[in-house]
Amino acid sequence: MRVVAELTGGRVHVSELARRLGMSRPLLYMHLDRLEKAGLVVGHLELSEDGKAMKYFELAPFDVRLTAEAVAEAVREQAADAAADEAD
Repeated sequence: MRVVAELTGGRVHVSELARRLGMSRPLLYMHLDRLEKAGLVVGHLELSEDGKAMKYFELAPFDVRLTAEAVAEAVREQAADAAADEAD
């Protein structure tokens, strides 16, 4: 929720977003990956003037209706993802 709240002001470079949220970039990337898969945020890779790859994120248009069934499905998907990660 904090990531979404920070992105309401517009697109933000991932390093700046990590600073604002007080979290490491690897942890933030994990959250951003999940939010992107859920269709809540969109990431764009851009090149800076000095040729560095810069990843920016912004909100995607969304409207979420949260139900008990949706929460249960999310928990099942998370458990399945964790089991798949352990198998790797």
